[in-house]
Amino acid sequence: MKALLLTAAVMTVGALPATAGAIDKACLKGGRANGNRALCGCIQQVADMTLSRTDQRKAAAFFKDPHKAQDVRQSSRSSDEAFWQRYKNFAVTAEAYCGG
Repeated sequence: MKALLLTAAVMTVGALPATAGAIDKACLKGGRANGNRALCGCIQQVADMTLSRTDQRKAAAFFKDPHKAQDVRQSSRSSDEAFWQRYKNFAVTAEAYCGG
């Protein structure tokens, strides 16, 4: 049910004009999407649905320095553990919705 609601919400957002957010900008600069604006925009839309702006800024740093993701994932701080759970949800949702 949760996945269905999220999919419906993301589809609704997909009909809106995309605005460049932290994830979108990092995605375009990161080189992995090969400048694919549609893909980066889609990932940003999912980020808008699943992550706070603070979380988005933190996650955007992973595009430039993937080792930061490893540091957060291995951290024993409860705030990092909570963020990592939200980030994993974002990543799974973005892959399912935007392709991968």
